[in-house]
Amino acid sequence: MIWKLLYNLIVLPALWLAFRALWLFNRKVRRGLRGRFSSMQRLRVYVRNNPDRRRLWIHASSMGEFEQAKPIIEALKRDMPDLAVVASFFSPSGYENNLRYAFIDAIVYIPFDTARAARAFLELLRPTAAVFIRYDVWPNHLWACRDLGIPAMLANATLRADSPRLLPVLRAFHRNMFECMTSILTVSEDDAASFRRFELSTPHIAAVGDTRFDRVSTKAEQSRARSPLPAHIREGRRVLVFGSSWSEDEEVFLPSVQKLLEAEADVLVIIVPHEPTPEHLEWLEYRFRGVTATLRFSWIAQWNGERVLLVDSIGILLPLYAAADLAFVGGGFRSNVHNTLEPAAYGIPVLYGPKIGNSREAIELAETGGGVVVRGKQDIHRRLLQLLRDDAQRRLRGDAAGRFVAERAGATERILAVLRPMIHQANER
Repeated sequence: MIWKLLYNLIVLPALWLAFRALWLFNRKVRRGLRGRFSSMQRLRVYVRNNPDRRRLWIHASSMGEFEQAKPIIEALKRDMPDLAVVASFFSPSGYENNLRYAFIDAIVYIPFDTARAARAFLELLRPTAAVFIRYDVWPNHLWACRDLGIPAMLANATLRADSPRLLPVLRAFHRNMFECMTSILTVSEDDAASFRRFELSTPHIAAVGDTRFDRVSTKAEQSRARSPLPAHIREGRRVLVFGSSWSEDEEVFLPSVQKLLEAEADVLVIIVPHEPTPEHLEWLEYRFRGVTATLRFSWIAQWNGERVLLVDSIGILLPLYAAADLAFVGGGFRSNVHNTLEPAAYGIPVLYGPKIGNSREAIELAETGGGVVVRGKQDIHRRLLQLLRDDAQRRLRGDAAGRFVAERAGATERILAVLRPMIHQANER
């Protein structure tokens, strides 16, 4: 097979050299390479102690992609409690942040994609089926699935019409690789049309939606009952949450926040930096010096009327959105906007910067009226003031945001309708 030879003789050695070079300078790469050895040892122990359990293998690149797998995993665990789920990751962020996730039975770094390592991994694991999330498909692992008769699915798949993978040479390589799939389930009809351009004969291709809508809906319901913001602080105030903000975002919205605090006496501002380092928090405190008092969220029990809360930990942004009247999502003034679905699931207007080209949901949310793209300091101040003072418009845009998420939920069940038969058929062989 020409593509297998080219990949293993040319592409893979180049990738290995790149990883080794990065190992010298990048701490994250070092963690990932070292973690592969210990995680495989633990997997061998798990398989040895559970030799007869049916196993499903789910692979995701990183933490964000694995969030899309969680609705699938949790639904399967309800339906098939005897099914063991083994999750693999390429990135340390996915692996380390899911070590305690209750719905998986074992967790591992995906081995480096040599033919020998991929084959050894799958012969050890012997899953009834494999699910790759979104885009992170490694050729030798997929070819090994085909050779061992393991049905493979690509779920939450995306492929832009202008993707380099559709260029002539890369198109032929990816056609060969995707022919090993049993099913390719995309988030939209446009993505399905792009995959059909490979002219694949084996996999079933269908647009079923995006499980992220199911995930944020479920998490929003759970978070409403456990808001970390005490009720007495929230009462009688209009709350603005600035989530996942970088310094580039803060340079745009901080002047507006300072003006709003002077003009609107009942506004409470919560800023959740993407990276709440001590240095960054001190910089934010300095920006409000002489304007208003600030309080770090870890000291919320000592709240004494401070109107700016600075979140100095991670993991509480989503439940904070439950207390918000308006939300701003960061990233749109840096490289690309972060998760706009999380605040939208609460039925509140969502503002964000203009860099949204890689976020289809941010584009569509703005088109439906639930999202508002702001272009700079004057624009964000005008929009914030307008939405704070106009209750009817705020409710209208909030309702549009909530509908945007609710109407797109349901992808999980559509994926399971394809995945369940794959698992059952594999067990019968």
